[in-house]
Amino acid sequence: MRLPSSRHLGLAVLAAVLVLLPLALPGTYALDVLTNVGIAAIVCVGLNLLIGYAGQISLGHAGFFGIGAYASAILVTNEGWPPLLAMLAGMALSGLLAFAVARPILALRGHYLAMATLGLGIIVSIVLSQEVELTGGPDGMPVDPFTVAGLELTGPLAWYATVAVSLLAVTWLSLNLVDSPIGRALRAVHGAEIAARVCGVDTTAYKVMVFVLSAVIASYAGSLYAHFAGWLTPDEAGFLRSIQFVTMVVLGGMASTFGAIVGAALLTALPQFLTVFHDYEHVLLGAVMMATMIFLPRGLVPTLATRCARSGG
Repeated sequence: MRLPSSRHLGLAVLAAVLVLLPLALPGTYALDVLTNVGIAAIVCVGLNLLIGYAGQISLGHAGFFGIGAYASAILVTNEGWPPLLAMLAGMALSGLLAFAVARPILALRGHYLAMATLGLGIIVSIVLSQEVELTGGPDGMPVDPFTVAGLELTGPLAWYATVAVSLLAVTWLSLNLVDSPIGRALRAVHGAEIAARVCGVDTTAYKVMVFVLSAVIASYAGSLYAHFAGWLTPDEAGFLRSIQFVTMVVLGGMASTFGAIVGAALLTALPQFLTVFHDYEHVLLGAVMMATMIFLPRGLVPTLATRCARSGG
C-alpha cells in the first residue's frame, strides 16, 4: 500500500482545518477575520516562492496586491466589466509589470534588490493616491459586489468558502512547483547562484518566472480583497502592507509553504485578540514577534518540525 506523501498529507490537513474553522469559530466577525487571513495567506504563499525558495527579497509586493485590487474596483465599478474579466485583467497587468521590471531589478542583490523593489511598491502607491479621478485618491473608492452569471457572492460564509478554496488551489500549485524541476532550480539559485549557472541553470529566467508568478498571485488576492472589503484605499498598496507580507513569510518560516500560511494567520488574527490590552496591543505584538525570532530563528513551522523530528527520533 502506497503511503501518502507529505505534500498530500499537508494539503489534506489544511483542507480539514479550513472546513472545521467555521464550525469552531462561528459568527460573522470570526468569518471576516478568517477570510482576511486567507487572503493574506494567498499572497504569502506566492511571496514565499520568491523569498523562501528563490532567495529574492521583495519589499514592494503590496504594489501588485494593489494593482489587482484597483483593477477590479475601477473596471467593475466604473466601467461595468464582469468581475472575473476584471480580475484577469489585473493579473495580466501585474504580470506584465513584473516581467518588465524583473530583469533589471533581479540583477541586483542584497539591500540593492530590497531598495529597488521598495521603490517599485512606492511608485504604485503614489500613482494610486494621485490619480484621484480613477481611484478616489487617499479617500479611496467603493467596489461593486462580485457577481458571476448574475449571481452575487454575498455573505461571510460564501466569501470564506471562496477564499478557502482559492488558498487550497494556490497551496497545491506552490507545493507541486517546489517538488518539480523548477523548484529544484529555484533552490539552486538560492543556495549558490554562480554554481547553478555553471551547471547550466538559466538563473535569470527562473528568477523572472517566480517573480512574475508571485506578482500574479498577489494580484489575484488583491482582487478578492477589493470585492470582499467593498472599499479600497491606497494604503493597501503601501509600504507597511509590503512589510507585513514579508514579516508573515519570515515569521512562519521561509521555504515553508505551510509556514507562510501560519505566519499570515498569526499576524492577521493575533492583533484582533490583543485589542483587549488597548494601548499595549502593538507592544505585545512586537514582543511576540521578537520572542519568535529569538527562540525560533528559522520561523515557526520549520523550527517546530525539526524539534519534533529530533524528539521523535
